[in-house]
Amino acid sequence: MRYMLIQNYGGVELDCTPMSEWTPGEIKAHIEFQIALNKDLDGNGELVDAQGLAGPDQAKFVLSDGASAPVVTDGPFPEGKELLAGYRIVDVETPERAIELAARISAAPGSGGAPIGQRIEVREVMSAPDPEL
Repeated sequence: MRYMLIQNYGGVELDCTPMSEWTPGEIKAHIEFQIALNKDLDGNGELVDAQGLAGPDQAKFVLSDGASAPVVTDGPFPEGKELLAGYRIVDVETPERAIELAARISAAPGSGGAPIGQRIEVREVMSAPDPEL
């Protein structure tokens, strides 16, 4: 079973110092945690993909009706209270294992080495319908 573990920063559930205010050592510890987790998952054969995403200040929103030129706008919109920071796609035996991994990601070290308590969204990756049906 494949799951996407989506890392969001911000919103009401995250009560930690923003990474932009962390010391270089705190950032290094956080990145080392992420790298070690990816190596562990890769060694277990569970890691499919993992990526961090550029900040929302670099986002573009595209809207198209399929006939006219697409409308491209900069993001994020001011009402946005959180940002999608990154994701992992894992291939695990059970939903419980996906939740276990999400909990590890949520507890990554942050400011002062304290767990950041980051909200992780766990979503099963669905396969496309069979076009022959």
